[in-house]
Amino acid sequence: MNPKSFIKPVAILFVSSLCLNPILAQQTGNLSESQIDTTRRLSGLLRKYESLNISGYIQPQFQVSQTAGQQSFNGGDFAPGVDSRFSVRRGRLRFDYATYSPNGEQTLLFVFQFDGTERGVQTRDFWGRYYETKYDLFHITAGLFARPFGFEINYSSADRESPERGRMSQLLMRTERDLGAMLTLEARRKNHPLRWLKLDLGLFNGPGLTSLSDYDGHKDVIARFSVKPQRLTNAGITITGSVSGYWGGIGRFTNELYRMGGPADVPRFVRDSTVVSTGQLAPRRYTGVDVQLRIPNRKGFTEFRAEYITGWQTANANSSETPGTIPNPLSTPNAAPLYTRRFDGAYFYFLQHLGSTNHQLVLKYDWYDPNKQVAGKQLAAPLTWADIRYDTFGIGYIYAVNSNLKTVLWYEIPVNEATSLNSYQTDTPDNLLTIRTQYRF
Repeated sequence: MNPKSFIKPVAILFVSSLCLNPILAQQTGNLSESQIDTTRRLSGLLRKYESLNISGYIQPQFQVSQTAGQQSFNGGDFAPGVDSRFSVRRGRLRFDYATYSPNGEQTLLFVFQFDGTERGVQTRDFWGRYYETKYDLFHITAGLFARPFGFEINYSSADRESPERGRMSQLLMRTERDLGAMLTLEARRKNHPLRWLKLDLGLFNGPGLTSLSDYDGHKDVIARFSVKPQRLTNAGITITGSVSGYWGGIGRFTNELYRMGGPADVPRFVRDSTVVSTGQLAPRRYTGVDVQLRIPNRKGFTEFRAEYITGWQTANANSSETPGTIPNPLSTPNAAPLYTRRFDGAYFYFLQHLGSTNHQLVLKYDWYDPNKQVAGKQLAAPLTWADIRYDTFGIGYIYAVNSNLKTVLWYEIPVNEATSLNSYQTDTPDNLLTIRTQYRF
């Protein structure tokens, strides 16, 4: 149930009862000024917050790992010696407050969302949006919000069919959000010639929620050009997609920057001997394309999704994740150096309702190659786990009891390439079973 639909009638009854009291008081000659004042205040409060919407969801789950203490991109690594666990993956509560012009056009939107689990409470969204109403064509968003890049990063965890985003999405843009401002071109009038497209252009700090604040002063530019669902046939088959770009970097506070080089048969990291100058950046540049095709069935639909991302990522020797802190020789002389890698990755979904919108089969395949310039048995020390390609296969079943409750049964098989690195000469046993229930309101 929408809480707004519940709160408003209750509030109206409450205010009505208070309004009735002064009337009865008048009839008996005992009019109370405090009662009248209270009624007026509550009536104003009701009008003020009638545009407030409250929503949320909670995702309790149980997981069983193939190996005790294994690494996992589904809710974090298992503790040493542990091969099963209960947890609350997400517990979200979101407040949306909108204002409207006298003719009913939306002018402002304010959003606050936080995530509460057994690991603590964190802010997930905290932003405001202004809609221009002269042309109904632009809006501006500022604050903490999701980066406008690709499909999976922007797809809500409450709606996503797989328990988690892919390995690549998590490493490149963990928590998906960043602090910044964004201009959006999106026609809101039904007959506008640009109704079919959406263009987002934003300026962001860069590190996102992996860091408490921006650490280099450089701002990253993110853009996404989206085509809204287009009907292909009279049967209702639709297609949609987008192209995204990320132009950013990480400030170089150190001469310790490594790039891939060496002979073709023995590729290795080579130190970049360029002397650091003020404002110089180590690259963080991505290009992505995504597409979604939906085919309606008698009950439900069949859907195919695909997204491919490639580019350059700067991180450190032991991880390709965007760093939360920067090695600075002034404050940490022995800090780890920066490593720049050329990467690519993709994911593919197949979704199929099983004779009813309550039952759905999900198949997913994704890969992430953090270092395209080395592969297989070429991967030897001093290269690390951060350079290993992973292919992940997932299969799941979703039972949607109703719009407020669903259960997910998901089995995931990550496969790492065989390398010359210790512990990764063959595939590591790290399959994972996830059983999740989602309560949503």
